[in-house]
Amino acid sequence: MRLLISPSLRHVTVLPGNGVREFIKVKVRARRVSYRMLFYSLLFFTFILRFVFLLSTADTIDAETKCSTLGCLGKRLGPRILRRRLDSAVPEVIYQVLEQPLDNDELKGRDDIPQTLEEFMDEVKNNIFDAKAFALKLREMVTLLEQRTRNAKIQEYLYRHVASSSIPKQLLCLALRLAHEHSTNAAARRQLPLPELVPALVDNSYFHFVLASDNVLAASVVANSLFQNALRPEKFVLHIITDRKTYSPMQAWFSLHPLSPAIIEVKALHHFDWFAKGKVPVLEAMEKDLRVRSRFRGGSSAIVESSTDKPHIIAAKLQTLGPKYNSVMNHIRIHLPELFPSLNKVVFLDDDIVAQTDLSPLWDIDMNGKVNGAVETCRGQDKFVMSKRLKNYLNFSHPLIAKNFNPNECAWAYGMNIFDLEAWRKTNISITYHHWVEENLKSGLSLWQLGTLPPGLIAFHGHVHVIDPFWHMLGLGYQENTSLADAETAGVIHFNGRAKPWLDIAFPQLRPLWAKYINSSDKFITGCHIRTS
Repeated sequence: MRLLISPSLRHVTVLPGNGVREFIKVKVRARRVSYRMLFYSLLFFTFILRFVFLLSTADTIDAETKCSTLGCLGKRLGPRILRRRLDSAVPEVIYQVLEQPLDNDELKGRDDIPQTLEEFMDEVKNNIFDAKAFALKLREMVTLLEQRTRNAKIQEYLYRHVASSSIPKQLLCLALRLAHEHSTNAAARRQLPLPELVPALVDNSYFHFVLASDNVLAASVVANSLFQNALRPEKFVLHIITDRKTYSPMQAWFSLHPLSPAIIEVKALHHFDWFAKGKVPVLEAMEKDLRVRSRFRGGSSAIVESSTDKPHIIAAKLQTLGPKYNSVMNHIRIHLPELFPSLNKVVFLDDDIVAQTDLSPLWDIDMNGKVNGAVETCRGQDKFVMSKRLKNYLNFSHPLIAKNFNPNECAWAYGMNIFDLEAWRKTNISITYHHWVEENLKSGLSLWQLGTLPPGLIAFHGHVHVIDPFWHMLGLGYQENTSLADAETAGVIHFNGRAKPWLDIAFPQLRPLWAKYINSSDKFITGCHIRTS
């Protein structure tokens, strides 16, 4: 039989030989099979024979790896072919060795473990390793490097904790000099504000700002930035709340550095009638909180000695020991309605913010009956800072949290908040706040671990009015990804995080935004060697 195919592949001619022709005729008639069908069948079987030949040849080549050709092909195309589990090309012994736990004590005192990838490759090249020996050496090297990386991270977190928790000698110098000035200079003890301006403290036609701080330098930057950028500074009133030990230095600074025509009031907590009456819930909660944290944390030494916690968990635990989270200045905002019973609306500022524009338009924002005007922290270009939801602050593995809140609900930020005190007094926000603080203490800090924001997220739940992110840019103390150009476009920038601008660990490219509001020629600044650049 001869098979003739035209060059165009459109015509096929079958010329069978004698004898065979008769046979074909009989079969074709019996089975009704055309020559064309027969031809296509022959082509199909020819293709199959060639494919089988190729597979058998490839199987011979792959014999040493014990990998069937279909299996090797499947590894490229997908996890399964023909419902058959594909075998790995990596020898099983390597998996077995790498999956075995390695005790850290086994590596102590060892000097035969490669320290770098280059040393590892040299040892592999110079020695005849089978798969098991290769895996053992690799596991030892990787484990050793993991240990060193973990220890380095923990040391970094510890040093940052110490740097952010300690009082710089320059700030201590400033406080001591001002306290001395307060005791020796009558001008440093001047009443703030002047008697003729006292009625403005309860006049709701003014723009009232509240700042709680025990840091004189930080408070001065907030005040300078607030008033220098104000279009009508004569209508601005800044209420500064501080503690007993900082009152004298704070009063001395603002007495000697008046910011007229703006109005400044400096009061210590013990000067408030409400605070002096009976028990203050926030102080009781702080005392219990300190006892619980001491029992469950054991101090920074106990935290860093943990061999099971991951570095970021250790960092979070160290952060709970920071003075910020144990300062009454950080907790007092929940009592604003009691501290300022005559005011209807205030803007509360943290002492690590800088105002870069006039903030009086904040009073024009319609709060729609809400209590807290705040910026959300789950939307924005900065995915590190602006990706926070309730699950980032509350422990949703605890049933009490899980059944009451949505983990994916957007969080909001403290630092620059508009508080409608009139609407606040009609709610039970403060009671809710203290209730959940007590629940957290009873649970051994298992509902949340850090600061006042978690209970604030709970207490103000349903009472928050979202404002434009322009009014509050966060994260300048967490990471240096924020560019100077972006930061300069914000109305308020917030150095929340460890890298406060008055510390040596501040990010150098962002610090000038804060330092430019310090008078470098001031005698107290120069006398204490405070950097302004």
